[in-house]
Amino acid sequence: MSRDTISYIVFGIVLILALVFDLGLLSKKNKTVTIKQALLQTIFWVALGLSFFVFMWFENGKTLALEYISAYLMEWSLSIDNIFVFILIFTSFSVKEQYYSRVLLLGILMAIVFRVIFITVGVALVNRFEWLLYIFGAFLVYTGFHMFTSKDDEGFDPETSKAYKAVKKLFPLTNSDGGGKLWIRQNGKRYYTTLFVVVMMLASIDLVFALDSIPAVMGISRDKMVIYTSNIFAVLGLRSLFFLLKGAVAKFDYLQEGIAIVLVFIGLKMIGAHWLEQWLSPTTLVFISLGVIIICITGSILLSIRKNNRAKQLQA
Repeated sequence: MSRDTISYIVFGIVLILALVFDLGLLSKKNKTVTIKQALLQTIFWVALGLSFFVFMWFENGKTLALEYISAYLMEWSLSIDNIFVFILIFTSFSVKEQYYSRVLLLGILMAIVFRVIFITVGVALVNRFEWLLYIFGAFLVYTGFHMFTSKDDEGFDPETSKAYKAVKKLFPLTNSDGGGKLWIRQNGKRYYTTLFVVVMMLASIDLVFALDSIPAVMGISRDKMVIYTSNIFAVLGLRSLFFLLKGAVAKFDYLQEGIAIVLVFIGLKMIGAHWLEQWLSPTTLVFISLGVIIICITGSILLSIRKNNRAKQLQA
């Protein structure tokens, strides 16, 4: 049995046990999640992600382990940026807070299925047509520059998005939340509730975000196991992170810029990979990527906190 096979088996077992623990012990159906519960759940998922890093280090060596933790941090930071759009979706469709947890779980599980398909296809294409990495790199540079110079999320309207229009066209909808149900029957006909719409919106919006995040992870590592595990661990922790940060995420004024710089850096690294690999070892390149991600994301959050503190002092 190969090391990769062992790692996949361990990952699968840990994932199943973690979901059972999270859903059975840390979550209750149709109950509002408190800040304390969200913090415990976030610590749980982050600890799990870091524990897998330790396992990777001993089982697959330091290079793959460092690639994993770099990719995980990249996905985790992008997840924070996604939360703002999730809040807009919940607000737009007037979802009751007691249903947040269930809707997020269903949306995230669907997103994971889509991401697995997306990653499988993407890795297969890159393995066959390696020049696609240069296109991905150029796309990340463009995306990062566009993200740095704009605030498009502020103008996002879920009800005018293509995802909502597609759902509205494909399914008969009702304006009711169905008392927490995804569909109800009226006059013998099935109608899909606003909660169903939100689940589909979350899954489709996450797929759009994956267009940035998956190429970014492929710029850090070409190993399928690293790409799969870092993505899934980060996405599964998104639900608890949403409850923890939903009141504060809008205050991270510089987070978008920090993520943008990271995307540009990884894009340039992908474009120049052939030349960089002649001068630097794979481990050194991973250390550099990890350092840039930590400095940019941590720095942007600290700058945001400093700005908010100054604003409060001026108002006082």
